[in-house]
Amino acid sequence: MIQRSIENKIKEKLFKGKTIMLIGARQTGKTSLLKKIIAEHPEPSIWLNADEFDIKERFKNPTSTSLKALIGEKKLVVIDEAQNIEEIGLALKLLIDTYPEIQVVATGSSAFELQNKTNEPLTGRKYEFYLYPFSFNELATHFSEIIEKRMLNTRLVFGSYPEVVNNQGNEIEVLKLLSDSYLYRDLLMLEAIKKPEKLIKLLQALAYQLGNEVSYNEIGNLIGLDSKTVESYVQLLEKSFIVFRLTSFSRNLRNELKASKKIYFYDNGIRNSLISSFQLLEGRQDIGALWENYLVSERLKRNQYAKFYGNTYFWRTKDKQEIDYLEEKDGKLSAFEFKWMNKKKHRITKTFLNAYPESDAKIIHADNYTEFLV
Repeated sequence: MIQRSIENKIKEKLFKGKTIMLIGARQTGKTSLLKKIIAEHPEPSIWLNADEFDIKERFKNPTSTSLKALIGEKKLVVIDEAQNIEEIGLALKLLIDTYPEIQVVATGSSAFELQNKTNEPLTGRKYEFYLYPFSFNELATHFSEIIEKRMLNTRLVFGSYPEVVNNQGNEIEVLKLLSDSYLYRDLLMLEAIKKPEKLIKLLQALAYQLGNEVSYNEIGNLIGLDSKTVESYVQLLEKSFIVFRLTSFSRNLRNELKASKKIYFYDNGIRNSLISSFQLLEGRQDIGALWENYLVSERLKRNQYAKFYGNTYFWRTKDKQEIDYLEEKDGKLSAFEFKWMNKKKHRITKTFLNAYPESDAKIIHADNYTEFLV
């Protein structure tokens, strides 16, 4: 089993008097990770799957007595897909406050629902962890960095979801099942999604605009939604770990773009599945966009697992001078330009270097990308 970067961090927080929240998209390996941790732990445990109707019913109108009757003498309690339980916030608070010797772990594939239901009752009572599709570091540690570098072309097309990585040769079938059946299940059940068919069209529009600035108004005109609805749908897609945003960086120049945004997918394979684009890299017109999405999403995983507390941006001027990715931490600015091919002619734009001479700037290409991701 490929070891996840947060496994030991979760183990360190067990039985510290707080709920552990494990959040991430469906099929990223939350269940497998927790089953591994439970199997190695001596305390008696119980697994409650909130996708099942009878489990949800047992949590209605919860009291400390009814919850104790449900879990019995178990000391380690996992509530899987906890966002499906209407009163999960109250239930978790009752368990923590009444039975501090019990460790509760709640998982969720919808941060929007789970955090809405638990933020207030669990203030100061929880540790949150996020799990993504396999990261470069996780795969390189398991297979070796050399082998993972050999798999780069495959990762750019098919992504790094566990089921995809573990089913070499059947990637397309697995991705179609993921994108058609699992990934949007929680989203499509939300009352906020009033036009489910528009959600898929929105995702496809975002897939085609990968690497470009996004206008909610333009996308809305394209798919038949107003800009406010597009924005709310994008926010829900973010909370379900399908896409995420980068905003533009602006400080010095008059012609820097302000309040602009790019939208990336957490996984290249999901993006390609949405538009049924699985051809190999040779001859693809979108290799630059795939490379950019891969690097930005992998850097996000790397930063999240390493507890990087900083801001991330892209930079562009009205004259179309650009930097693909910026990080700002403790007043220090780091700039990265992504190029698939390593060519001597590639340079960081002087406009940026002149405006921000104190920044570090690098070109990231297929020959040196590993140093960007470790």
